[in-house]
Amino acid sequence: MRLLLIGGNGQVGHELRRALPPLGEVVVTSRDGRLSDGGLCEALDLGQPDTVGALIERIAPDVVVNAAAYTAVDRAEDEPELAHRVNAESPARIAEACARMGARLVHYSTDYVFDGQGRRPYREDDPTAPLGVYGASKLAGEQAIERSGAKHLILRTAWVYGLHGGNFLRTMLRLASERDELRVVADQVGSPTPAWLIADVTAAMLRRGKDTSGMFHLVSTGQTSWHGFAEAIMEEAAEVGLLTRKPRVLPISTAEFPTRAARPAYSVLDTARLAAQFELELPDWRSALVETLQAAPGRAR
Repeated sequence: MRLLLIGGNGQVGHELRRALPPLGEVVVTSRDGRLSDGGLCEALDLGQPDTVGALIERIAPDVVVNAAAYTAVDRAEDEPELAHRVNAESPARIAEACARMGARLVHYSTDYVFDGQGRRPYREDDPTAPLGVYGASKLAGEQAIERSGAKHLILRTAWVYGLHGGNFLRTMLRLASERDELRVVADQVGSPTPAWLIADVTAAMLRRGKDTSGMFHLVSTGQTSWHGFAEAIMEEAAEVGLLTRKPRVLPISTAEFPTRAARPAYSVLDTARLAAQFELELPDWRSALVETLQAAPGRAR
């Protein structure tokens, strides 16, 4: 199998560079043609949709995994055209090229396609209603892929974190070393999901379901608030020796921490379809956090 990984420097892309090679030859892209470890790769900027088709045709992959996206949720409100090019127009071009060549497409989407007013975990066929530019651009990308005729897996995920890149886990660990007190939003609820889990499940899905097309939710099981996640990070990081002291973590409301873009208050995703169709058991968010921290450099051995 020949795989094209678009976005090899992101959180999920970094983990996919580990998880995909057992499936076959992996060709990796980044926006500038350089990888975070200093290596060289193919250059592909999804801000320039017209360049996408030619690269895919030249590489001629069996599978395209698109792990690149415009993810700056607040900045997207001021850069809607760029967010749309990266998250909607380029995925449309990727899907069109895959349809022409008979390649399979794996694409990642987000909980932000929902408005957060739900009271039970969102299923794949629940009505979408994004609150801002980022969610709207990702929804448009989903819809373009579904219209393309390409064989596809669209994997909605949420609250992604890891040991690489900018994310909530790394921010909390940094702030814990600098402050005695942290104030964290307690009225937004979701399922923290490590990048390694997304990458490992993606590889497992490609191994097990070659002819399956559709939308699937891929997150850790269970739910918590950002405040609950922060408290768990402090407890588990101290347990493995990554923190010498634990700051107090105080709950605050969304209203006390205003942001440019609105966030869904409830964005728990139902993973039953993925678990049943691919016979996979997803870990709960707390055990996934423990596994992530146990792999961190500098922890007590």
